[in-house]
Amino acid sequence: MDIRKELEKRILVIDGAMGTMIQQHKLTEADYRGERFKDWQCDVKGNNDLLCITQPQIIKGIHKQYLAAGADIIETNTFSSTFIAMADYEMQSLAYELNVAAARCAREAIQEFTAENPGTAQRYVAGAIGPLNKTLSLSPDVNNPGYRAVTFDEVADAYYEQISGLVDGGVDILLIETIFDTLNAKGAIYAAKKYFRTSGKPELPIMISGTITDASGRTLSGQTLEAFYTSIMHANPLSVGLNCALGAAEMRPHIEELSQIAACYTSAYPNAGLPNAMGEYDEAPHETAHFIEEWAKEGFVNIVGGCCGTTPDHIKHIADNVKKIAPRAIPVIETELV
Repeated sequence: MDIRKELEKRILVIDGAMGTMIQQHKLTEADYRGERFKDWQCDVKGNNDLLCITQPQIIKGIHKQYLAAGADIIETNTFSSTFIAMADYEMQSLAYELNVAAARCAREAIQEFTAENPGTAQRYVAGAIGPLNKTLSLSPDVNNPGYRAVTFDEVADAYYEQISGLVDGGVDILLIETIFDTLNAKGAIYAAKKYFRTSGKPELPIMISGTITDASGRTLSGQTLEAFYTSIMHANPLSVGLNCALGAAEMRPHIEELSQIAACYTSAYPNAGLPNAMGEYDEAPHETAHFIEEWAKEGFVNIVGGCCGTTPDHIKHIADNVKKIAPRAIPVIETELV
């Protein structure tokens, strides 16, 4: 079923944090390595994407917890599955394989959940495409503002390989998320369009989700929300939204603004509040759900869920709170000056 038809009828729910759930397993270096990488030349603990290969049952189990909580869309565990990001673990050569494995974990989780719960609504796999650990708009060298650690072509090539793995693994949607540098996101958009043009495969819908980093209402690379939206609309996305960095209380004015300017569906998946002094998230599921329920009643959103610190319990509360609320109607946006 076309996801657009579902979005016309109801607010869809996307899942919560993957990293938060992985941390609960308290995995060791040996757990991350598994048998295949037991002699790997450097430490790999913390490479959560690798678990799609070495501990697929854990990743699939997390997906199923979110599905049971009411998630309509689950994200692949591929936030860092590019050859650029995998260089931190000297695993650049695994990028394509990681994406295929992650997509299959998510697809199998949906198949198993549907078999165990016949008659449930269709669920969708979103291929998560993260922001990279190198940026095209900012210099990593404070003494050389013009320096860049990566080129646009390198970014596009990395995303092209990731997208090919996600599509081959069976995702339904591409989700370019946690965008703090719009030029990186443009690299991902360019790679996606190029992939579908050259592969001849049916083009998948693209969801785009940016990150407002503080009270200034700007991305880390300095764009206002409206400028960010204008910069990525050429992708003709299924949805545009915000995630990460902020809790729901802090994200509210930005979601309200986006709901007024976006000529597509809108999404929002905030953190479970702001981190405490220990870097942990304390906002209870009913608190997060209360904020998001308010957004839904105000007509701000079409897709909602959670980011850092959120759990299946958060997602269940959110799903329960929005299930009877009508989705945001896409406004008619004037495209000419009068």
